[in-house]
Amino acid sequence: MRHNIKLTLAILALVSLMAAAIILAEPTGQISGTIVDSQTNLPIAGATVLIIGTNHGAITDSSGNFLIKGIPQGNYTLRITGVGFQTLELKQVLVRSGFTVHIKNSLTPMIEGLEEKIVVEAEINIIDRFETSNQTIITKDVIERKPVISVDELIERVAGVVTNSEGEVFIRGGRAFEISYMTDGVTINDPVGGLGQSGAKLNLFKREKRNPFPRAHGGTAIVNGKPYDAMFFENYGVNPFVDTEDDHFSTFAVDIDDASYILARSYLERGYLPEKDAVRTEEFVNHFSYNYKAPQEETFAVYLEGSRSPFGQNCQLLRIGIKGKKISEENRKAANLVFVVDISGSMSREDRLGLVKKALKLLVNKLNRNDRVGIVTYGSTARIHLQPTSIANKERILSAIERLHSGGSTNCDAGLRLAYEMSSRQFDKNKINRIILCSDGVANVGITGADELLKRIKKQADRGITLSAIGFGMGNYNDVLMEKLGNKGNGYYAYVDDIAEARRVFTDNLTGALQVIARDVKIQVDFDPEVVRSYRLLGYENRDVEDNKFRDDNEDGGEVGSGHSVTALYEIKFYKEAYKKQIGKIFIRYKNPETGIVEEINRPIAISIFDRNFAFSSPDYKLAAAAAEFSEIMRESYWAKGSNLGDVLSLANEVYNQTGQDDVLELMNLVTKARQLKQELASNDNQE
Repeated sequence: MRHNIKLTLAILALVSLMAAAIILAEPTGQISGTIVDSQTNLPIAGATVLIIGTNHGAITDSSGNFLIKGIPQGNYTLRITGVGFQTLELKQVLVRSGFTVHIKNSLTPMIEGLEEKIVVEAEINIIDRFETSNQTIITKDVIERKPVISVDELIERVAGVVTNSEGEVFIRGGRAFEISYMTDGVTINDPVGGLGQSGAKLNLFKREKRNPFPRAHGGTAIVNGKPYDAMFFENYGVNPFVDTEDDHFSTFAVDIDDASYILARSYLERGYLPEKDAVRTEEFVNHFSYNYKAPQEETFAVYLEGSRSPFGQNCQLLRIGIKGKKISEENRKAANLVFVVDISGSMSREDRLGLVKKALKLLVNKLNRNDRVGIVTYGSTARIHLQPTSIANKERILSAIERLHSGGSTNCDAGLRLAYEMSSRQFDKNKINRIILCSDGVANVGITGADELLKRIKKQADRGITLSAIGFGMGNYNDVLMEKLGNKGNGYYAYVDDIAEARRVFTDNLTGALQVIARDVKIQVDFDPEVVRSYRLLGYENRDVEDNKFRDDNEDGGEVGSGHSVTALYEIKFYKEAYKKQIGKIFIRYKNPETGIVEEINRPIAISIFDRNFAFSSPDYKLAAAAAEFSEIMRESYWAKGSNLGDVLSLANEVYNQTGQDDVLELMNLVTKARQLKQELASNDNQE
């Protein structure tokens, strides 16, 4: 009986809300806009926008946006207020039926001593007006006269009711991003990562008090003393030295990704050492450009450099670089793209969905008129947010991106299924057919494991529909799944932590990101057992390929895009009385993406390249050595136990003095931060 009473009350409340909406319904318009700080131009969240003399108003979201619906046509005055800002009034705002008034205004921070206090008295008691015990008879004639076509539209006209892009209804603060935390006067809307609404990276607490917010999976503290909750990484081990008398072949699939470096950078910039399992040496090395010259005719050019290793004990350091041919932007194939956007509740923070929207807008603005874009979203369910649309209708695409809102669980499986269906319908073998997944990699509905997802993705990739996985967010982030999706999808895996990184990933080399010049690229180095006693490949542990599968063309390799380069480093120990002119040979095997024909090239490794003293090596060679050793120390490699970050910093500084490159300066800053954090930890351990 008690349940029946509750159900009856709930129905009465809903009918009352509908009745109120219908009674008030008349020809209406709406006002939308964005409120920003006049000094920083950053969005202001939580500002109040009130239509004076009415009960209409709204509060800006984390992006500074607001929307007021159902406004009767007429002239109005808007009052905009925000804590710490001067009040702004906009007069003569004309609202017309069926139209939206777009406003972008700035609020000026208050100057101490000049604060203006304003008291607003409401003309109508809103609670009385919408008393839930009121009952109204709604007839068919009444509904037909109103400018709505569904019950959902009736409900949406009530203040405080919002419908997200999945059609889910939220009433007064039911969405994750509408909850903020105030700590020491700073508003935080990322309960895990500690990012403020401006997106500025804050370091508010000492280590013993860090991130005192509700955890992603409950509880009041992060487990195992980690700086961020629910970060998923995998330990692939560290390559050992291999004796050539046991195995003189070293075989691996290439990797052009650098997500591991960007993740480590995000940790360090927030004041924490990265988790050692998050560090992959090859991705640190391949973050940097080494000025390899692209070939004119062949698919790849090969570059070799060697010397005595500056860090390894009693060994030589070999750098192998390959550079892919470059396709001009005007000769790039047309692209059929499908954006798959994770809009689940975990994506609600500004450094996630907000950054996704900015990143995708950058990409869309870089595309040309021959390209097409469709958008699929997924939360608890998947839906088509935008049917494939030509870039000739760019504003429609940009508007669809702006309308993305978060909420619900994370059904990645359903989102990818729908995306592949959309891509299949517009598939064109003469175009680039690419799915771009934007997510934090966390799946908790439907198929949540990687294996089943990867089987489907690999099958579609072999058909010609490739996938790139772009990761967002710190805390509640799955690096393992995102990396595997990008690898099996024959695209790439990238991690985006700010708008500058988004620009680098999506626009700086768009042709290279979209158009592949070689598929299933594998490298095999055959060391001469009479010259080389042992060798160690730095990194590529999770790209290992069995030696006997190098020429198995069903074995998966890596993909290389237009103008991309790949770098690998080996530490090598020679026999003291090596007399041959070569230490071995490099083989590179790949598929032509146009014909599917397998091609293979090889180059000898002359022992003479090791005659040069390290001090006289090229700056690029030194940079690769510094990046590799930085990663080896960060992942606590056994082979770096005698190394220190001071030596890495000195080498990076030497390279910067020679080149003046910004990315080298950034490397120096990261090494300095890591060094300081390690010293702090050592000092704390000694005090204990």
